[in-house]
Parts: sequence; C-alpha cells; structure tokens
Amino acid sequence: MRIRAALLEEMVSHARQEAPNECCGMVASRDGEAVAVHRAANAEASPLRFVIDSREQLQLMNRIEDAGLDIGAIYHSHTRTAPEPSQTDITFARGWPGVVWIIVGLNGPAPDVRAWLIDDGVVFETELVVP
Repeated sequence: MRIRAALLEEMVSHARQEAPNECCGMVASRDGEAVAVHRAANAEASPLRFVIDSREQLQLMNRIEDAGLDIGAIYHSHTRTAPEPSQTDITFARGWPGVVWIIVGLNGPAPDVRAWLIDDGVVFETELVVP
C-alpha cells in the first residue's frame, strides 16, 4: 500500500494519544493508495485489544464508500508488544479478507509501523510505500 508520511504520522499520533490503550481506525484508499485516516474509538479501552463499536464501524464504512473509496486498511496499535499480528488480530481478520492490517508499535524507543495481509489465518508482511 502506498501511503503519505502525513497519514502514517496521523496513525502514530493517534496511537500515542490513546496509550496505554490500543487505538484503532480505518484507512480509506483508492487504487491501492491510502487517501484518508479515519480514527475510531476503542470500545474496549484496553491495552491488550481493540474493538470498534458496530455503529461507529458502519458509519466509517459508509463514509468511506460514499466518498467512492475502499476500505484499504484497518489500523491499531500495540503498546506492549512488537507490531506483529496477535492471535486475536488473526482471528478478527477472518471477517476482513483483502484488507491490509497496519499495526503501530509503541514498545520501543521510536514508533514502528508495519503492515500485514492476513488470509484465512495465514499472515504475510506487506510493504508500506511512502513516496
């Protein structure tokens, strides 16, 4: 996925603001390029998992689709572990085929942002291209 540095920084900023809890949101895209970050509230308010309220999720999805865009990615943060999909992430991803998973890691000296494709429980790291 291609993504501008400003959009990556938006996700990192969101992660820092929500720490120690995980943040979450959706990334709108067009033709494989991220065009907007949509923050969501973590209904769990937890440092270990995230849940987007179903009504908020529907509103975000409608906003993205009404703009003629795709849901290109779902993002969240890991505040205590590396930005790699947990088993909870892998299980949750089953409902979102073809969507990139962006994880912002905050457990090191600097934020680490990585992206993943999760297909039927199989995890592949994918590249975030910052032009």
